Amino acid sequence: MNCRLLTVDYLNELVDNVCINFFCKKNLYKHYQPIHSRAIRMFNVPLTFLNRSTALKTYRLVKKILLLLPLWLPFFLTAQDPVFSQFYAAPLQTNPAFAGSAFAPRMGVAYRNQWAGFSNAYRTYSVWYEQRLERLNSGIGFYLQGDNAGGGIFRSNTFYTQYAYQLNVDDVFSLKLGIEAGARQHSLDWNKLVFPDQIDPLNGININTEEIRPDLTNRVLLDVGTGLLATGKRWYMGFSMKHLNTPDERLILINNNLTRGLPLFYSFSGGADLFVKEGNKNTGSSFLSPNFLFAAQGPYKQLNVGAYASTGVMYFGAWYRTTFQNSDAAILLAGFKQGVFKLGVSYDITISGLANQAGGTYELTMSMLLDQSETLKKKRKRANINDCLHMFR
Repeated sequence: MNCRLLTVDYLNELVDNVCINFFCKKNLYKHYQPIHSRAIRMFNVPLTFLNRSTALKTYRLVKKILLLLPLWLPFFLTAQDPVFSQFYAAPLQTNPAFAGSAFAPRMGVAYRNQWAGFSNAYRTYSVWYEQRLERLNSGIGFYLQGDNAGGGIFRSNTFYTQYAYQLNVDDVFSLKLGIEAGARQHSLDWNKLVFPDQIDPLNGININTEEIRPDLTNRVLLDVGTGLLATGKRWYMGFSMKHLNTPDERLILINNNLTRGLPLFYSFSGGADLFVKEGNKNTGSSFLSPNFLFAAQGPYKQLNVGAYASTGVMYFGAWYRTTFQNSDAAILLAGFKQGVFKLGVSYDITISGLANQAGGTYELTMSMLLDQSETLKKKRKRANINDCLHMFR
């Protein structure tokens, strides 16, 4: 999700701004004593502020000390699922019921660089494949995703196998029930951590530390989820729940009776196809699709509301994302589709309080829908399946 834990690189920028305000502006001394007292209470590190030169040296030390706290977060806190802004381009990420939603085999890749204003923030990438099983009235999907936080300090990888069965209620209304099972692997690069006993006020960071490396810096866990998708002639609604078994991702296994594992991930999405103009052999369909995606995990929530428009070859989109506590981003999209190939580029314009420091977020998605053969076109026409998921193809 986009309300994710700040990593070292985010705090590096934020602490840098705080320290500059404390140490490099006018009326310096009035800021010294509060930080001095706080540092002694928190870290038992006596600081002496005598002049501007000493203050600037101490700023570097305080900055390093403040950055120690988030380094321990991966041990005790659980991660949050990333969500692509181009959720329609990777529907298996949020709902396994989308497996086989395209009549022909489909595959794709996606890359997300969150908050590009920070040097090493979150990098998320995924690869997926899905295919309809017409004789079984079902679909299967395979989804692989990697997430890199803090320049490789904390990494997570997931792989899911997904299955969805479609129940045709009548000629235009159908229900699809999806399930998924897979593995979650996450790891911590211990060698990139810096601990208090490695920081010397005079000599900087020493190599050795008395901290004991934990037995676990890497874990692989089972993860399961489910989803439901309802489609009509020109609309769709979907709901999913992930991490039904709430896997315990902690690396330090303490307070076993207090943890609840990885929080459930909920998503609710919907949309419609308006003003549809069917395409021909040379151009695709033209349409407008207003849509939304709501996602929640633990105390964090987000809502994307906007619209996707296609002119046949080119397509565009715009969304507004809120976390309900504040406005988060405005999302702009542009892309093109030619034959079996589809390419999309989006940019999240940060409009929250992090706008000046975090910068924006960009995504690149590429997919192939192997639906151009005459045999598949005839099969699809005979199947008479609902055609309300234009933007997902």
